[in-house]
Amino acid sequence: MATKQKYTIEGFQKLKDEYEYLTKTRREEVKNAIAEARSFGDLSENSEYDEARNEQAKVEARIKELDELIQHAEVIDESQIDTKVVGLGSLVKVSKNGETVEYSIVGSNEANPFENKISDLSPVGRALLGKKKGDTVEITAKSGVVAFKILEVSRVK
Repeated sequence: MATKQKYTIEGFQKLKDEYEYLTKTRREEVKNAIAEARSFGDLSENSEYDEARNEQAKVEARIKELDELIQHAEVIDESQIDTKVVGLGSLVKVSKNGETVEYSIVGSNEANPFENKISDLSPVGRALLGKKKGDTVEITAKSGVVAFKILEVSRVK
């Protein structure tokens, strides 16, 4: 059995939305593209047909992957998040090198550093888990030791 992956409600909804789009819309678009490419004649030299079949394989592989992720998802109840302690689903405001940064602590499949969504399994995420407002954590990075002072803990909005 596959291991459970933790998700926030928002992250789980994104999985379901992508699955629905791929199964209800994109699959039909690819099917139509294959039918149109077939109408062009000789399939052995038909690049449109090959491209459409490759796209179909990608879509079906992603659908299968999403199905597995959804089947083995563990959605955290964000209403149960303790806003005094950093955990999955927490929004954490920290001071780092004199700069204030907000991080959302999310499951590993939801992480997106460009949106300041960090995984609970990342070095920073792991170091922050279980800490409280006022705590300072130090993380060793390639550039050296980085100190994070926790200014505020709340739930992800």
